[in-house]
Amino acid sequence: MSWKASARHGVREAPAGLALLQDFLNTRGTMSYAPDLLAGPDDAQRWLTESLATWSRVSALPAPVLLLSSTDMRSLRRLRTTFEGIILTGNGREQGHDGSLPPADVPVTLVPEADGWVRIVPAGRGTRWLASALWAEALLAQQAGLWARLKLCNNVECRAAFFDTSRNNSGVWHDVSTCGNTANLRAFRERRRLLGGTGEQGGA
Repeated sequence: MSWKASARHGVREAPAGLALLQDFLNTRGTMSYAPDLLAGPDDAQRWLTESLATWSRVSALPAPVLLLSSTDMRSLRRLRTTFEGIILTGNGREQGHDGSLPPADVPVTLVPEADGWVRIVPAGRGTRWLASALWAEALLAQQAGLWARLKLCNNVECRAAFFDTSRNNSGVWHDVSTCGNTANLRAFRERRRLLGGTGEQGGA
């Protein structure tokens, strides 16, 4: 059984290490088919072990063995909410926010490589290492021009994180056939209600 959170939604995986942040966002419980993987340490540990193994292969960096406890769950859920707010603000969908956020108090190591490039390497212990990795991947995605394509589904009951591959970066649904059609049907019914029914009376 796979514990990749994004696989539950059938979304396209974000490129490179950004997939770790996308998967972290997708640990949130969604409607009736996807429980919250950060609700307790057992599911969270299974998710984290698999996700870090994948991140390590993609980034060619070693990932530490992180053992989670019940006391870590609240801080991880709070971090997830922080990233959700940043993404919604960046996409212009977070209302009533003044744009100011507290600084990310996480350590990183800057490693000069043989080709002259400086590499950002996560640092710290326990969940602080995970936070360091997630913030580092957010920064790298911004530098690579990928950040604006990581979005949350416009369906507030879903909020699945997806990587928008549309040419003009206009996607708002993680799946048009489900969340998109549901929203369009809801909007159609609301318009019909405001117009006073189905329109049959006016044509009679």
